[in-house]
Amino acid sequence: MDDADPHPAPDADTLELAAELRTAVGELVRALRPGDELPQNQAAVLGRLVREGPHTTSELAALQRVRHQSMARTVALLTEAGLVAQHPHPTDGRKLVLTATPAGTAALHAQRARREGEIAAAISGRLTADEQRLLRAAVPLLRRLS
Repeated sequence: MDDADPHPAPDADTLELAAELRTAVGELVRALRPGDELPQNQAAVLGRLVREGPHTTSELAALQRVRHQSMARTVALLTEAGLVAQHPHPTDGRKLVLTATPAGTAALHAQRARREGEIAAAISGRLTADEQRLLRAAVPLLRRLS
């Protein structure tokens, strides 16, 4: 029986690459997040509701890997802003089902479009055609890492 580690420790060059990638991605994310947009946790919940449809607060907490109390606060903020609506659960009267409102869907799509527009402007304005091809080739690699 082979006891070799299927995930050996990364070498120094790989660790350096990981640190550089973390820094670069973090800088990109921060540059694209102005102060008036939805916080990441709210955008993530709203995005999940838009993509997947209705969920309960408990389901969202499990899917986002946060405590129920944290998710309840996030849901309350989204509901107060009119971005999420609560409806009675069809089979369990103790629960509420959450859905994205039309305003929530529009806000999410507007935020994404703005970010994509900023990224596209930076790509076309700062990168050469060869660099743009390299970046396009890197996208599937980044997806494999996530």
